[in-house]
Amino acid sequence: MTTQTISLCLWFDRQAEEAAKFYTSIFLDARIDGILRASVDTPGANTGETLLVDFTLAGQQYQALNGGAHDHFNDAMSLVVTCQDQAEVDRLWDALLADGGQPVQCGWLKDKCGVSWQIVPDVLPQMLNDQDREKSKRVMEAMIQMVKLDIGELQKAYNQSA
Repeated sequence: MTTQTISLCLWFDRQAEEAAKFYTSIFLDARIDGILRASVDTPGANTGETLLVDFTLAGQQYQALNGGAHDHFNDAMSLVVTCQDQAEVDRLWDALLADGGQPVQCGWLKDKCGVSWQIVPDVLPQMLNDQDREKSKRVMEAMIQMVKLDIGELQKAYNQSA
């Protein structure tokens, strides 16, 4: 029996190594696992140029590929980070926005490399899936008004008396 491993490969123009270093500086249990560089006979690349970077974030393996400028990131794919508290939400939000990232809405942002992220407090799915539909509706209404998610405000909406 074989074990199958699935990991995400992120396609960059030329900043794969820069992006991997950026991400591994932000997350815990993060490291660069390996860098594949072009050899003398690699078509379309200069000798020593980064082709592929294997890296780990929070125990999950990823790859960053320098594939060229013809493909770009969009919101159809995002990386979701579940956070335990507001301090973690704030730290990751600020770090991923550094040096040119753009906040979006409802906990979404695009980092300086164009990758979409969702920074989500771990209590949010619980509140949204509450059997009391009024509670979950209030939380949803509060969330859609936010850019960065605020656990205190979400909790206030959740606990509000009808």
